[in-house]
Amino acid sequence: MARSRAAAIMLSLAAIPAMPLRGAPTIEDYGNLPAFEQAALSPSGNRIAMIATIKELRTLVVFEGDKVLRRSGLGDVKVRDIEWASDDILMLDYSRTEKLWGFTASQAEFYRTMVFSMSNEAPTLLFDKQRSITKATFGWYGIREIDGKPYGFFGGVPMERGTLGEFAYQGGSPALFKVDLTDMKATQIARRADDAQSRMWRVDVAGNVVATLIRKDSDGEWRILNADDKQIAFGVNPLGGIWLVALGQTGSTIIYGQDDEQSGETQYFEVPLTGGNRTEIFADISIERFYIDPRAGTLLGYAEGGDGVKTRFFDAALDKKFGKIAKAFPKLRRSIVDWSRNFGKVVLATHGNGDSGTWWNVNLDQLAASPIGFERPAINPVDVGPISTVEYQATDGMNIDGILTLPPGRIAKNLPVILLPHGGPTSHDEETFDWWAQAFATLGYAVFQPNFRGSTNRDAAFKRAGHGEWGRKMQTDVSDGLAHLASQGIVDPKRACIVGASYGGYAALAGITVQQGLYRCAVSVAGVSDLSMMVSTDIVESGSDPTLKRNLKAEIGSGRKLKDVSPLRLAAKADAPVLLIHGKDDTVVPYRQSAVMADALKDAGKPHELVTLNGEDHWLSKSDTRLKMLQATVDFVKKHNPAN
Repeated sequence: MARSRAAAIMLSLAAIPAMPLRGAPTIEDYGNLPAFEQAALSPSGNRIAMIATIKELRTLVVFEGDKVLRRSGLGDVKVRDIEWASDDILMLDYSRTEKLWGFTASQAEFYRTMVFSMSNEAPTLLFDKQRSITKATFGWYGIREIDGKPYGFFGGVPMERGTLGEFAYQGGSPALFKVDLTDMKATQIARRADDAQSRMWRVDVAGNVVATLIRKDSDGEWRILNADDKQIAFGVNPLGGIWLVALGQTGSTIIYGQDDEQSGETQYFEVPLTGGNRTEIFADISIERFYIDPRAGTLLGYAEGGDGVKTRFFDAALDKKFGKIAKAFPKLRRSIVDWSRNFGKVVLATHGNGDSGTWWNVNLDQLAASPIGFERPAINPVDVGPISTVEYQATDGMNIDGILTLPPGRIAKNLPVILLPHGGPTSHDEETFDWWAQAFATLGYAVFQPNFRGSTNRDAAFKRAGHGEWGRKMQTDVSDGLAHLASQGIVDPKRACIVGASYGGYAALAGITVQQGLYRCAVSVAGVSDLSMMVSTDIVESGSDPTLKRNLKAEIGSGRKLKDVSPLRLAAKADAPVLLIHGKDDTVVPYRQSAVMADALKDAGKPHELVTLNGEDHWLSKSDTRLKMLQATVDFVKKHNPAN
């Protein structure tokens, strides 16, 4: 029986339930690294590179059709990104936590880039051939094909030459380097910023620097220069909210974004590279993501946020092509990961109800799709707890929403509940598969992830409404969500725990110290316990950056305001058992934040536990420690708030 070509993509969704069915998923199936993490499509669209987890170790796999071209074990390397420079050359970004001596911070997360050639066995480290450049990557500015050869454009920090001719890392801002990816020779094409300044660049299709953004730390004064060092735009933004987005569609303009200091609204402007009047663009559009041609630096389109993500491309034919993806996967959260040079093939990632994470090879010319990897193959569609958005009002009348994940196969009535506020706090949760929430749901808990004021899922006014509200209205937005679910009969408010990481870890601690009588237990993963310590640490490690000082004061507050809502200062008021979990290699929220909280709880005679994750960073990048975190959290919650 004939079927429409468009239905080929729709019918390929059956590949998910067609996976070999397994028994009920275990805690390891949620806590281990995903079996499939990342993918990249070569310019021709013929080759796919992927990062898979095999026996809990990351592995780079490159294949063309059914043929595996390369399989390289990466061990516990923390892979951050992969990108093709050509059909033969693949770049892999990874990070590593390193100790520092003689700097304001004791350790830092350094990013490096490995370059793989499909015709050579061993990869090459970026800047490895230049003794005068730090072996680290500070920003990526695209790929250009020049005279038939691929070049990469990267930020790199020049080394300082000592009296004996040796080179040493002295810190400082990066310069811009052009790297021939066939022989790895690097040439500096733009100088680093002066002290107390920052720089950002954009490169045209021929590899020339055509726009430079220079911003002063002292007062936020900024200017954009063209290739002739002519000023084409300028302004002042004390909070530092100014950046270069991309070249315009034709490559003859530059697009930049800025956060309005008064309203907090993000504005985008386009100005000719030759100079002239700027034009505001995207004035009434909520931009979630820009699509930029990595080989030309020009803007291709954008993803519009709001009520469901909508992909828009400026080219009408291209927009029509990509529109078919939305029709084929209408109810799932979709993310366009990569595309071939002619846009005939796309790598797509989907998550959501019935989908624990699938990566697809989509042929837009043939209107067909096939899965190339499953993030969690042991979690069947029926094991995914139902995910939905819940709207409610805060005590002061502000409209809030949150993501509710329910236990699969259970009636949503009088359930035990986990409040799981997100990190950031300038972030938000969506209707997607969340391994942490789903792990609790499969054990019988309802899980609620509130997008409290200060989150990024609404307009600028909502985001700015979180300023100065740590431990205050941002905190009561969380408990107001609990009260709403209880009023609907979905959860039992007397069987609630609060769990979170980073800012969410702070919210968990505040839930049983700043607030009282709400939760049976609290779990803080890499959480902040003392706001004053956080602010002072951030300022010292930044070298007393004035822009950071202004941002911290605006967003968090200062002085007594911080002490009044710091869980460390209120440890004696803790009214529920506390589990603290923290990685020793955390460069975002130092391990000390949890260590001093544990000491304060001990001195106050409050029940608590501290789990140390040796070798782990802020993002739980390693499989064994991520699983250790999840197992400890689940055991603690089950002990103090059993699901049955």
